[in-house]
Formats: sequence, structure tokens, C-alpha cells
Amino acid sequence: MRTERIRTDVLIIGGGTAGCFAAYVIGKKSGRKVLIAEKANIKRSGCLAAGVNALNAYITEGRVPQDYVDYAKKDAHGIVREDLLLTMSERLNHVTKVMEDLGLVILKDENGKYVARGNRNIKINGENMKPILAKAAAEQENVTVLNHVNITDYKTENKKVTGAVGFSVNEDIFYDIDAKAVLCATGGAAGFYRPNNPGFSRHKMWYPPFNTGAGYAMGLLSGAEMTTLEMRFIALRCKDTIAPTGTIAQGVGARQVNAHGDIYETKYGLTTSQRVYGTVMENREGNGPCYLRTEGISKEQEQDLYKAYLNMAPSQTLKWMEAGKGPSEENVEIEGTEPYIVGGHTASGYWVDNNRATTIEGLYAAGDVAGGCPQKYVTGALAEGEIAAEAMGVDTTKYKVLAFTVGAAFAGIGGALFAHFFYIAHPASFTFMRSFDILTMVVLGGLGSISGSITGAILLTFVSAALASYPEWRMVIYSLLLIVLMLYRPQGLFGSKELS
Repeated sequence: MRTERIRTDVLIIGGGTAGCFAAYVIGKKSGRKVLIAEKANIKRSGCLAAGVNALNAYITEGRVPQDYVDYAKKDAHGIVREDLLLTMSERLNHVTKVMEDLGLVILKDENGKYVARGNRNIKINGENMKPILAKAAAEQENVTVLNHVNITDYKTENKKVTGAVGFSVNEDIFYDIDAKAVLCATGGAAGFYRPNNPGFSRHKMWYPPFNTGAGYAMGLLSGAEMTTLEMRFIALRCKDTIAPTGTIAQGVGARQVNAHGDIYETKYGLTTSQRVYGTVMENREGNGPCYLRTEGISKEQEQDLYKAYLNMAPSQTLKWMEAGKGPSEENVEIEGTEPYIVGGHTASGYWVDNNRATTIEGLYAAGDVAGGCPQKYVTGALAEGEIAAEAMGVDTTKYKVLAFTVGAAFAGIGGALFAHFFYIAHPASFTFMRSFDILTMVVLGGLGSISGSITGAILLTFVSAALASYPEWRMVIYSLLLIVLMLYRPQGLFGSKELS
């Protein structure tokens, strides 16, 4: 076996949705060299490989990103990181527009607006979505794709990730890769449990069997902090075909009913886990099988379902054709899958900050392996890939030194003006309380926004002047302001946005 050594600026492990989009963003916005290492082929790898018929995470007309945060928090029964959800949600529509510009077909009505499916989804023709994304990434001049290479371990030095090692799937080659930054964008973990399908479908799995949880394993072995790995995802799916049920439930408004025709979804609740739990309990109590009530839908709706599943799960359409009965004539039987660990649906994965940096220097995570941020779906993975790309695409050492230098320059100018105005510069003028004032200004305005910091400074300057006659109350009000801010607006007034 021969060894091949490679040096790059950014190594992306996994060429799925998040990985390819991160490479595309770095390629467009930065001159840094990027290497995608994918154990299959990026053209049809990852959960997007078979295509999708809708984008399940989108801020539809009349709604705002915080609405999606609230939905995901409720659906996960509060087991979320709201800061991560918000930074993702703020980018959902932006990444959708990028994909449309790259060639993704998004359905529109007669007024040119996207066709919504429910409160958070829009319809697409997405069978070719992954090839479009893979092509966009591979065409960037500074992006190199290494297909059929299975990365097995990170390289670490002094608690910093410096690259990774792996093996060719097809040839006797060992790869030793050095990188200034590494993005883990692998899939979740399948195969922990036997497939929950009887009869001829007993071999079928909802989640790709090639998603082995390697990204999680590498993180654990390297000492990265992980979160919520005990939170498993059980998908509610069409029996035998493992096709998604949301296409039917939201597409034609089908309700969950038991064998007696009783609607049971309202009895147990409407979150993802409650829908699965209700189905399990109805079966255990002898009220099964359970179905999505589709009998009586129009022929036009039936045709829409045929087309929708051909884009994503053609086996469901083929099953209807083979049986000679479509959903308008016969309800669709449903059941839960076996459990999976998958951060795109639950909160399982690496503990990351708002830049998707892990607790190990130089290592980032996005998509199914990034924890704390459930209900990502396709656009959420794209958004996290972009967030990580923007952080990795920057020479952090250069900008840290630059920020220190600029900060020191402004501090010097400020000190000179202070002494000129007050005729004296004394240590007593620069106590801890002055540092606290400055910190409060930044936190109030938003840690990710220069406009926010300036606005926070102006607001607190006026507040401080107004309270000059009541110095004993100033810190009380400051403290209350910070508490309220942390509770209701942890990202600050502006968050990461700028005035433009």
C-alpha cells in the first residue's frame, strides 16, 4: 500500500449536502484551497442523493425566522439550542435562492410566488438537486474532489485538528492529509437496530446504511465535546416502501386514523415524536393497522402524489401502480422505523458554537453531525455548510492580529481624546465598571454586528446620561437589561445583521 500526502487549506470530510455547499461557498468567496473527501461520489452521495420533492425548512410569506425556531423547539420538546436554530433559520431563504440560481426547479404559482406546502415547506422538482450542487462545488477553481476515499481518523496536535487520514475504497492507497481547518460533514448513524419492516421489506432501512456514524466516532476519539447522542429519531413512514408521510399529510391534508377509522393524532399530539408514539400505542392496544386517510381525495391530488413520490421515493408510486389501487381508493398504511442517530432531525452531534466550530480548535461540523439544531432538513444543512464555510474561509490568525491592532489604534486615539477633553488620564477613570459598560454595549447591540454595537453604545450612553443623578440605580438597571436580553433576545438587538 502506497502513501499519498496532500496539503490543503480546508479539508471537508463528506460530500453530501452540507459538505458540497460549504466547498461551493469557499470557492466563490475565498482563495483558500479546498479538498472534499467522499467515500462514494459527490454526484449522488448523502441523503439528498435520491432527490426530494419539497424543501421542508423555508420561511414562507408572512412568517419570520423566529417562527421556525419556535416550531423546532416545540417539536423537540425544548431539547434544542435556540441560538443555533436562529442562525440557521435566518439563512434558509437565502440558500434556497442560491440553489434556484444554480438551476434547481422550484414550483411557482401564476403570480410567480413559490408554491407552499403547509407553513414551512415549498414544492420543488428535486430529483437532480444533488447533481446540481455537486457540479457547482466541483467547478470552483480552488476546489478538488477526492471521491472513493474513506476518512477514518483526525490528525491532532496539541488539542488542535491538523488534518485527517483515510483509505481509498478502490485502490491500495493510504491518504495522509494536512489541513489548516477541517469540516466534518458526514452523515448520521444507521444500523444500530434491526429494520422495523416485516415480510419482503425486512431488509429495508429509511436512512442510508452507508451512514455509519464515523463522524461521531472520530469526534469522540479525538476528545470533542458531543451533545444529545441519546436522542434518537424514529421516522413515521409508509409501510413497506419507507416513503415519507409528510408528502401525503401536508400535500392532501391526510389525517392519521386507526383500523376503526378513528382519528387518533389529536389524542396523542402533533409533534414528530407524538405522531410516532400514537401510532405505536394504537397498534399495541389492538386498534391497528394505522393509516393516513387518503380515500376520497381527488384524481388531481392523486396524480400530484404519484409525481411527488417519483421525485423522491418511486417505490411508493410503483406500489400503487402494481396494486391497481391509488391513494384515492385506499388509505396508506403507516408505521415507525427503527431508531437512528441523526442531527438533521434531532439534536445529536458535535457541540458547536454559532460558527459551527467544535470544542477542538480547527474542527467544524455541519449537517447531520452538528448537534443542538434539529429539523435542519436540506436547506438547514445548506445553511450550516455556509456558516462553517464563512468561518473556515477566513485566515483567523491574520484577522485576530488585525482586530487587535485596529482595536489598539482606536484605544490610543480614544485615550488621547479623553486626556485632551478632561485634561488628565488617571487609572481611577478606567475601572472594572468601565469595562462592564463597554461589554454591555456590545452584548445589547449584538455580538455579531458592528451596527448593533454602535447602536448599543448610543443607547446606553443616553441611558447613562439620564441616570447620572441616580448612580446607585444605574447598575441595577444595566443588570435587569442584560437579564431580559438573555431571556428574550440572547443574540442582541441586531444579532448578526448589519444596517445596509
